[in-house]
Amino acid sequence: MGESYFDGGLLQLIGWKILGGLVTAFTLGICYPWAFCMVYGWETKHTVVNGHRLVFDGSAVQLFGNWIKWLLLTVITLGIYGFWLGIALRKWKVKHTHFAA
Repeated sequence: MGESYFDGGLLQLIGWKILGGLVTAFTLGICYPWAFCMVYGWETKHTVVNGHRLVFDGSAVQLFGNWIKWLLLTVITLGIYGFWLGIALRKWKVKHTHFAA
């Protein structure tokens, strides 16, 4: 069984998080899916589990469609769907995370 570790650096993480936050703020949240994919893609690229590096193949365009659907469901249900939104996002994230070939 291989070793598991994370090889990303603190300054890189801070930089990606700041960039993601700025993009989200300047676009009033419209580009949040892009920022999310950018930061999570960096995190998975630097993660090794049992000797196998992770890869994230999700795209902001894919997430944007789901994001709109989830936000509409939250509005229609007067915020109730918001309790499941975090789970839906995590399921989407895991669906697009794989071991590198």
